[in-house]
Amino acid sequence: MVKSYLELREETRTRDRSLREKVVSLEEAAAFIHDGDHVALGGCTLSRTPMALIWALIRARRKELTVSRSIVSTEGDLLYGSGVSGHIVTSWFSQGIVWGISKVMRHYTETGQARFEEWSHMSMGLRYRAGAMGLPFMPTRSMMGSGVREVIGDAAREIDCPFTGDRLLALPALNPDVALIHVQRADAYGNAQLDGLQFMDIDIAMAARRVILTTERIVSNDQIRRTPDQTKIPFFTVDAVVEVPFGAAPHECYGLYEPFFGHLDDYAKATKDDAEAGVKRYLERFHYGPDSWNDYLKLLGLDEMLDAARRGRSIHND
Repeated sequence: MVKSYLELREETRTRDRSLREKVVSLEEAAAFIHDGDHVALGGCTLSRTPMALIWALIRARRKELTVSRSIVSTEGDLLYGSGVSGHIVTSWFSQGIVWGISKVMRHYTETGQARFEEWSHMSMGLRYRAGAMGLPFMPTRSMMGSGVREVIGDAAREIDCPFTGDRLLALPALNPDVALIHVQRADAYGNAQLDGLQFMDIDIAMAARRVILTTERIVSNDQIRRTPDQTKIPFFTVDAVVEVPFGAAPHECYGLYEPFFGHLDDYAKATKDDAEAGVKRYLERFHYGPDSWNDYLKLLGLDEMLDAARRGRSIHND
């Protein structure tokens, strides 16, 4: 059931904003997410994808999640292939710029096993922005006259501007039940600092009813206070914090490691000829097989990790 904005605002008003420690395990964090929830993912394409939490959700065998993200990459394949989600809302669904459109996405949507709900990239951002601002919709000219607008149909509605009379498109707000966001560092209270591009993460955090952070490392609150300008997500929006080194692997985390290109090449080959069988074999080996996140990283390989870290550090200026 869709809640009214008065109900959403009341939920926001009554949230626990106390400065308290929120550190939990991956498994405990996954318990914050329930079957049927709308889950928003931070980052974009191969950047800062909350892969560790996705790994935990797949292992917990969550079902019927609606997942939204600015641009979806291989994590969408895994969500479809595992049955965790059959409905992804995004502006583009690709294995990555290097590998092109996702063959797994094409198979699952063309056979009717899953739904890919496509919006323009601008409209995805505006929908999260409306949710963050506590507005039921956001007016725009994005998509008007485009084929994407025709595909969306009544999900967005044309209105007349009350000031100019111009024809505009009203985009419904996105208020996810849970936001999963991976960051470079955070304190135990949930103050999160981001390096590099922020993508739509700040609006997603403000729009969601619950926020779970994974972080490469937990730092002291004193360290957070020394560079307050880098704190992009404040503690009072956050419900749980999980320290997960290489928590975006095999995707990248700016300044720390680049994508694991060798691993992603192998994944693309594995899903090239039989997408469904390939993704299921991948899930069995890398998600259901390992007993822990550290065991998952061992499967990715030390050489791949060291190479990704070397490349990641080479582009970052301290």
